[in-house]
Amino acid sequence: MKVVVLLSGGLDSVTVLHHMAATEQVVAALSFDYGAKHNARELPCAADQCRLLRIQNQIVPLTFLAETFKSDLLKTGGKIPDGHYEEQSMKKTVVPFRNGIFLSLAAGYAESVEAEAVAIAAHAGDHAIYPDCRENFFNPMAQAIEAGTYAKIQLLRPFVAMDKTSIVRRGTELKVNYARTWSCYKGGLLHCGTCGTCIERREAFLNSCIPDPTPYVNTPPLPSKPAPGT
Repeated sequence: MKVVVLLSGGLDSVTVLHHMAATEQVVAALSFDYGAKHNARELPCAADQCRLLRIQNQIVPLTFLAETFKSDLLKTGGKIPDGHYEEQSMKKTVVPFRNGIFLSLAAGYAESVEAEAVAIAAHAGDHAIYPDCRENFFNPMAQAIEAGTYAKIQLLRPFVAMDKTSIVRRGTELKVNYARTWSCYKGGLLHCGTCGTCIERREAFLNSCIPDPTPYVNTPPLPSKPAPGT
């Protein structure tokens, strides 16, 4: 199957890129420069992984998101919160309907390059905070993409029932170089070690018993997962 992969340069999307490349024909990886604080750190990682696999990396500029959308993830937004990635404070980093926008563009691009499917790296850890990472979003989105394309493009989400620990294990099986991936939402020179995405990254390597190659500014004790509804 010919597949287009959504590739941010983060741990999850890089793993899904290698996962799909091991099982299908990846014709291109689609990355988005949408004004996120960490785009400048993520996108070079995406390019590196594509060069390694000899896959075309198509970067789509979406500067209007930072100019018009409200989210602390964007350069125009407020401070990135620290703490566990499932805390309610992380809702401030949601970019409204981001995956809907990305998948719509990816579906059109996939049909244009004669691909048969689009793959996204959404996983179970995203479900708590991000509404466009849940199956009640992906199911109708998949139907819309299939119905709206002559090629009946499929929407693949191979990690949607997995947590990040399982993703790290899968990537290690595939020999993914996680030193060339980026997670930190703050987008500094190093991973901060304390924002929600850094906490999730640190937790995944710790729980998988796989050495974490990431240099962090700080590595305080990992916070506990919040109780449901808090």
